[in-house]
Amino acid sequence: MQKWAGHPFPLGADHDGSGTNFALFTEVAEKVELCLLDDGGGEERIALEEVDGVIWHAYLPEVGPGQRYGYRVHGPYDPDRGHRCNPAKLLLDPYAKAVEGQADGHRALLGYRPDDPGRPDPADSRPHTMLSVVADPAFDWDGDRPLKRPYHESVMYEAHVRGLTRRNPALPPELRGTYAGLAHPAVLEHLTKLGVTAVELMPVHQFVQDGHLLDRGLTNYWGYNTIGFFAPHNAYSASGGRGGQVTEFKAMVKALHTAGIEVILDVVYNHTAEGNHMGPTLSFRGIDNAAYYRLVDDDAAHYFDTTGTGNSLLMRHPNVLQLIMDSLRYWVTEMHVDGFRFDLAATLARQFHEVDRLSAFFDLVQQDPVVSRVKLIAEPWDVGDGGYQVGNFPQLWSEWNGKYRDSVRDFWRAQPGTLPEFASRLTGSSDLYEGNHRRPRAGINFVTAHDGFTLRDLVSYNDKHNEANGEDNQDGESTNRSWNCGAEGATADPDVLALRGRQQRNLLATLLLSQGVPMICHGDELGRTQQGNNNAYCQDSELSWVDWELGTEQRQLLDFTRRLIALRRAHPVLRRRRFFRGRAPGADRPADLTWLRPDGREMTERDWREDDAHAVAVHLNGDGIAERDTRGRPVRDDSFLVLVNSHWEHRVFTLPGPEFGARWSVEVDTAADPTAAPDGTVTSYAPGERVKAEARSLVLLIRDVDGPAGGAAVADAGAVDTGGGEAARARGRR
Repeated sequence: MQKWAGHPFPLGADHDGSGTNFALFTEVAEKVELCLLDDGGGEERIALEEVDGVIWHAYLPEVGPGQRYGYRVHGPYDPDRGHRCNPAKLLLDPYAKAVEGQADGHRALLGYRPDDPGRPDPADSRPHTMLSVVADPAFDWDGDRPLKRPYHESVMYEAHVRGLTRRNPALPPELRGTYAGLAHPAVLEHLTKLGVTAVELMPVHQFVQDGHLLDRGLTNYWGYNTIGFFAPHNAYSASGGRGGQVTEFKAMVKALHTAGIEVILDVVYNHTAEGNHMGPTLSFRGIDNAAYYRLVDDDAAHYFDTTGTGNSLLMRHPNVLQLIMDSLRYWVTEMHVDGFRFDLAATLARQFHEVDRLSAFFDLVQQDPVVSRVKLIAEPWDVGDGGYQVGNFPQLWSEWNGKYRDSVRDFWRAQPGTLPEFASRLTGSSDLYEGNHRRPRAGINFVTAHDGFTLRDLVSYNDKHNEANGEDNQDGESTNRSWNCGAEGATADPDVLALRGRQQRNLLATLLLSQGVPMICHGDELGRTQQGNNNAYCQDSELSWVDWELGTEQRQLLDFTRRLIALRRAHPVLRRRRFFRGRAPGADRPADLTWLRPDGREMTERDWREDDAHAVAVHLNGDGIAERDTRGRPVRDDSFLVLVNSHWEHRVFTLPGPEFGARWSVEVDTAADPTAAPDGTVTSYAPGERVKAEARSLVLLIRDVDGPAGGAAVADAGAVDTGGGEAARARGRR
């Protein structure tokens, strides 16, 4: 095998059409061997003799795509000083673009002797570990580019590659559960008809199966156990090994883009699959443990863990930051993804112990010409001290709004004192985001996600039922803010079933009528159930997979969701770019946002303080948007009245005066019989007339086109405060 000097950049295995350059970072190694592996089990070891700083490298002109390889790193094994080199362990390239195989949990993967952890284990891990593969960079993108859809026009759809496609009968069996399956016309048709604009894919970086799950006959289904930050997970590929998953992933992105759908990746840069000091040596640990991981300050044999997984990456080390930034740029420039959702993002902000939103990682993202221009979404918490950071991320970032989830759930189960916060969440959570000059797009609103109950289970179970996980129902969140509507789990009671259907419609309507960016969890539009399991991380089975066999109720829910998404897309007032101001666009018009009591009068501060207040109306003034479109033209829209009643009894709302609108028609009523066929008639209401909102329901009224607002003058909200009315109108911005 010929060996040339090569170059220290780029890191990883880079094929240039003639040969492949290999480059590996390690500042602790005394010797590095590149291992080329053949189909028959043979291994050729090539010493990397060129070292530039801390980068070991060589160029092999005879090596091309499909070549399997790994590294053996010789150096100190001294856990007390943080060093765990062991050349008996074949190591995955941290920059591998493709990975073949899976770690099987064998004890040979351990870098230490179980009977004497202070000494290295001599067993060769090669038969039991994953192999890096030289990937072929060639692909015909045919002009494809990231879509760059504005946030305020986005409707996100959290999806699992395998779970969304595994049971779809329209897919050939060999494509179910794969990237190619997600790109299949049947799946694309569902997504486009639903109206979502982006899929947020649960982890697709190469991840590792946990040994303790394999011992129980389970698997790591969710995939939050990354080992390869550049490689698409090989088990989701229909293309087999030797790097075919890279091409298949690119084809999936291209197909989704052609359908007008962005691809956002849920990425796990806070920890790796190597776990704590008792975990396997698969890659980073054996390459340079003290550089890659945060170790306890006065006990380097152990890991500082803010993720609950055993380790945390060392975010203040320049080569760790380089790894993450190189990975992000690769997925944007080479794989054409449109953004990222960062798992446990508070850990990325921990340079030392505290969470610092101006940490080195965020500084790098801010100035990066590639990464700063895609969607950046934080899961704004981790399990460390001070880890709950909703509302505290920098201006470029959006965040999963956990407070939105909790508030909306509490309001619709009629918890006391929930109306004021519900109002803030409905209008974009300005109390969380406006203080540092952010906009409604900062909040990714969701009611359900992969972690927790599905939408159907949220209204069907009071308690978690995680027995299938084999942990005596001790795992998963115990406080779910759920309500079973009168019966736990499956029931034939028609009243309970009707109420559950209405509650699902209430939650979906609230989500899609709220300012901010809505996110739907896959299958919720189809009534997906996990039978009360709120932590199905280890359930790669029909319990987690989306069921595409739809009954009447599921089709009705799907149609309802489609209609709401279409309504949101058609009306800018439902997806404003800026927060409401509580001010009128003119002296004779209502404010852009007005909160009303059921009797038609404006809410006062006293009304907001009532613990048993469960009903309110809000006027969204389409003439008061005060924004301009991309061509500088004023944005105007229809006006809406949203009547919400989470009380267990019906409420009658009196419509406000003619200055708000001369006629109103019902656009959405979550209490309406979903089985009733539309007869074409439209019920219209005049100012002062009464509209009944059934118990636990939402009614959306739209101002008739032939009944524009006008008539009686309305004082500017900034000039007059009638019993706290101005403060109530401005609640959407506080």
